[in-house]
Amino acid sequence: MSDGEATGATEWGETIGVGPWEGDWPTDERYDPELLRDGDRRNVVDAYRYWRRESIVEELDTRRHPFHVAIENFGHDHNIGTVVRTANAFAAAEVHIVGRRRWNRRGAMITDKYQHLRHHADVATLLAHAAAHDLTVVAVDNSPGAVQLETAQLPVRCLLLFGSEGPGLTAEARDGAALTVSIAQFGSTRSINAGVAAGVAMHAWVSQHADLSTAW
Repeated sequence: MSDGEATGATEWGETIGVGPWEGDWPTDERYDPELLRDGDRRNVVDAYRYWRRESIVEELDTRRHPFHVAIENFGHDHNIGTVVRTANAFAAAEVHIVGRRRWNRRGAMITDKYQHLRHHADVATLLAHAAAHDLTVVAVDNSPGAVQLETAQLPVRCLLLFGSEGPGLTAEARDGAALTVSIAQFGSTRSINAGVAAGVAMHAWVSQHADLSTAW
């Protein structure tokens, strides 16, 4: 497979994707000859079956939303892969990784090939980038004074900022945010998984601002 990303079957043994193209091949340059010949077992929606990876990214760029996501990676956080995968699902403009450049890509399930990623050495660099691109920084953290996400109005152009699993956001990140929101919880645990929190926050943005008629 040209992208080196075919899986062929799920962990339950279920075959995914489609086999070789039947009939005359399409002449559209978006289609990949190797995928047409061998089949497409990638984790992509049906609308992108047999497309070249570069063509999928180009088309996604026409429909990405104006919110960004950032996560601090000072503890080699394994949740980053989940954040990237979810950001791809909600068509985030970009995912920013702050701190360590390396991260465990396994949880991304190859979606990092389709999602724009940017690395920042530290929080200060991230905040400068947000300011230069007119992105309102929204910290997602259950710290005192946070506004409940369920009642907050998220800016259209924003950067949703998450901390590492365990310690949460650094003080510098919290201080640099224009708004801090928390996710309402009702159980005994002090906090929820960082990857889950990112998904909840991204869905909140989509619920407020996205054109749902364009969803798959």
